[in-house]
Formats: sequence, C-alpha cells, structure tokens
Amino acid sequence: MDNNYISVDGDSYRITGTRVSLDSVVYDYLSGLSPESIADNFDTLSLEQVYGAITFYLSHRNEVERHLMQNRAKFDALRAKARESHPLLYRKLEEMQEALS
Repeated sequence: MDNNYISVDGDSYRITGTRVSLDSVVYDYLSGLSPESIADNFDTLSLEQVYGAITFYLSHRNEVERHLMQNRAKFDALRAKARESHPLLYRKLEEMQEALS
C-alpha cells in the first residue's frame, strides 16, 4: 500500500500526483471544512488523498506552519510591490469595491 500522499519539490508541498498544493488543503481544513467538502472542492483529489494530506499536516504541523508563514510573507511582499508599481490600478479597484459596498 502506497501512503506517500505529499511530495516536496523545492519549497513546494503538493498532493502526490496532482498540482494541488498542501497549502490549499490545509487552509480549507483550518477554515473548518470537512475532508468530504475539501474533496468536493478539488475534482482531482480523492477522499483518501485529502485525509492523507490532513494527516501529513497534523504530524508535521510545525514544519508546515513555518512553510505557510513563509509563503504568506512572500505573498505580502509581492502584493506591496504590485501596489507600488500600479497605484492607479489599485486606487480604481478600491473605488469599485467601495461603490459595491
């Protein structure tokens, strides 16, 4: 029985045999979704793969949470850079968001 549900490629964790990131499954899990709901959200994942991903997360929690924080920091830096590079675009997006509120 093969139970290697997670593949690590550089600084990326993926569900083995798919392009789905472990991050996606973990964020859904931490948001309170059931494994069945998570499997419904990702057509390419079986329920077994979702449970395997959650089990990996729970048994490597510190490592995965460190990874998630690093990715969040990278995302925040990219977002700040994009805002600096395209201030007019972001101002228009904010105006549209206010208009919709």
